[in-house]
Amino acid sequence: MKLKHKWGNFIIVIAALIILIVGQYAFYRFDFTADKRFTLSEKTKALLEDNEKPVMITVFLAGELPPAFKRLQAAVSDILSDYQAYAKKDVKVVFVDPLAGLNQADQDTVINNLYERGIEATNLSVKTESGLTQKLVFPMAMMESGGKEFPIKLFQNLDTRGNYEDNINRAIENLEYIFTSGLKKVILGDNPRIGFSESNGELSDLQLADAIHTLSNSYLVGRIDLNSIDKAGLDKLKMLIIAKPRKPFTEAEKYKINYFVMNGGRVLWSIDQVNAELDSLRGKSGQMAINNNLNLDDMLFMYGSRVNYNIIADPANSAEIPVSTGVVGGQNQMQLVPWIYYPILLPDTAESVVKKLDGVKSEFPSTVDTIGVKGVKKSYILSTSPYNKVFNVPKLFSLQMLSEQLDPRSFQSKPQHVGLMLEGNFPSVFAGRPLPATIKQPYTSASVGKPAKMIVIGDGDIFKNQVSEQNGSPFPLGFDRYSQRTFGNKALLLNIVDYFTDNDNLIALRNKEVKIRLLDKAKIKLEKTKWQFINVLAPLLLLIFFAIFQHYYRKYKYAK
Repeated sequence: MKLKHKWGNFIIVIAALIILIVGQYAFYRFDFTADKRFTLSEKTKALLEDNEKPVMITVFLAGELPPAFKRLQAAVSDILSDYQAYAKKDVKVVFVDPLAGLNQADQDTVINNLYERGIEATNLSVKTESGLTQKLVFPMAMMESGGKEFPIKLFQNLDTRGNYEDNINRAIENLEYIFTSGLKKVILGDNPRIGFSESNGELSDLQLADAIHTLSNSYLVGRIDLNSIDKAGLDKLKMLIIAKPRKPFTEAEKYKINYFVMNGGRVLWSIDQVNAELDSLRGKSGQMAINNNLNLDDMLFMYGSRVNYNIIADPANSAEIPVSTGVVGGQNQMQLVPWIYYPILLPDTAESVVKKLDGVKSEFPSTVDTIGVKGVKKSYILSTSPYNKVFNVPKLFSLQMLSEQLDPRSFQSKPQHVGLMLEGNFPSVFAGRPLPATIKQPYTSASVGKPAKMIVIGDGDIFKNQVSEQNGSPFPLGFDRYSQRTFGNKALLLNIVDYFTDNDNLIALRNKEVKIRLLDKAKIKLEKTKWQFINVLAPLLLLIFFAIFQHYYRKYKYAK
């Protein structure tokens, strides 16, 4: 028996030595969670294993944070530890509180300096037992490698009015996507060119200020004049954004857009088919909304889409606008009321490009339909609620409509589609047609183009930021200065751009579902004292029980 016991111990020692030796050269991590929250995708692992440069990640979530943000902080720490484990080169992670120990003047300087680098502060209204408190946090990270840096927004969208639990959950689910996407940009240094068209009365630089500023952190962004750009200039573009044109497109401009699509380019159409504007209604008896003539219908039709000449009203899910209620004490009193012609569009959760996005604010949107085109895949990405009504134009609009009593029965409908994604080999709009007068040489003779992508949205204001009336500075895209809400418009733009410019389709990482098992807050409040008592008393009782057990066990063992 003793010989067998010795051999058993010898075998255990040898096995332990083998495991230790093999462990120095082999690596594996076990994830026993049901949703595999600690398992990185193969794309992320390959990127980390192929990287030859050290990476520095500074996370600006430290110090005193609201409980929900502490959970986000822990999730960021967990996933970055996985990045460190799989990385071929060193990945250094630091958590900092950029405002710790600074006075107000120094804090303002730091906030401005960080903003210039793409790190934005967020002022939160945090619900506590004593009420609402204000807290300035930085839900951001900065990734640096090889002298290049890339800001990472941990929150794609932050509704400053609401409960943060759902937002935190979505942020945790998106962590691998945003960090892997950022890592790819900073180590590969790939900066695709994105052009905002400006030759047809599109949104101004001020109205696109936040969109351009945000995209400029990782892309080469500029304005494109379709009248003057040539074939070589189009060849350098990766993506073209056409945001709220007001003038008809010439055949030469359409020819250049068509060539860009035939060459595999990506196009984001954000257009108004109707000329309704809220500013035109203020101080007037009304405005007659009529069709816009953009001369794009034939082109969109050939590509497989149609933006209709109508306006959608959605009383169940719409944004608010300020309306004067009279003068009191010499001051004009304003009140926020829902404006049914500003529907909040709902993302289609089946599509990764808009998955986990919050509602997107729209202004006088139109419906978008599909047209059968061979070789082009179509999918709707933005829709209204089922409680809506579609108005054809011409139609008279006025602010007096706010006082009208709505008949609920007239709004029983089905969701109306406002955003459409098209992918595939598009047919040429100019196949078999003569060249426009100003085009001297054909750019291409192809009747069917290379694989391309485009998104058509029936609203030109989706990517327009609001502007401060006090100093003329732009607000962040998606932020509504009246209701103090932040909608998903900026997140929508970033997702579309990432999807259009990333050949590896990293946006598919957004499909990960992380189930957060939240505590019952009502039960916590009712049973708080009981569980505090148990947590204090139970360890002491266990310790006393163990001491008594050990005492009698030793007495029994050595009394023999």
